[in-house]
Amino acid sequence: MTYNHEKIWLSIDCLVFGYDVKDENLKLLLFERKVNPFAGSWSLIGGFVNVNEDICHSAERVLKTFTGLEDVFLEQLHTFGKTERDPGGRVVSILYWSLIKLDDIKKDIVNSHGARWFELDKLPNLILDHERMVNLGVSQLKKNAISSPIGFELLPEKFTIPQLLRLYEAIYNRSIDDRNFRKKILSTDILIRLNEKDKTNSKKGAYLYKFNEENYQRLKSEGYHLDIAIG
Repeated sequence: MTYNHEKIWLSIDCLVFGYDVKDENLKLLLFERKVNPFAGSWSLIGGFVNVNEDICHSAERVLKTFTGLEDVFLEQLHTFGKTERDPGGRVVSILYWSLIKLDDIKKDIVNSHGARWFELDKLPNLILDHERMVNLGVSQLKKNAISSPIGFELLPEKFTIPQLLRLYEAIYNRSIDDRNFRKKILSTDILIRLNEKDKTNSKKGAYLYKFNEENYQRLKSEGYHLDIAIG
């Protein structure tokens, strides 16, 4: 049996945020297109779904092909399907997204494949509706930061509360009251204070913490609400 219907192309776009542990800022992974249409322009990492592959496998393949990254957890975020979104034809795009810890290894792998990490406030012009995709991802990140604990996969094993605070500030791109943040985050019982201090920035130093993995995973699955003041 065959279907008598016009062709519609199905594509994958990967929205990959990286938290730079050294710079303590949030970055976005982009690729400079090599072929027309839009050769020389910047876009999210994307490609078409092959007939013989599942959509999730297609997302993994596309990301690895253009960036070298693999074993990255990708989650479906949204489908973009306006009729005239792509001048090349009727293309429906499924947006996958991820937030990963950005270290030197991931930077080197990505650079060797021609992709590049951009700070969120220094993004180039993007093709098609990719700016809408980015805005949607940023909005979802902010929601997730309130409704689910973050940081376990993004910070070193031992970290200070100021380091955790700067992660939240990077996501919100705004300052957060440090005293209120400390009070709220400690009330969640996901942190264990260690008998160690980080004295990088002062002689007095700041206590190091690590995540209580059992409580962290429980709250991550159940969800919670971190009521922090952003000012």
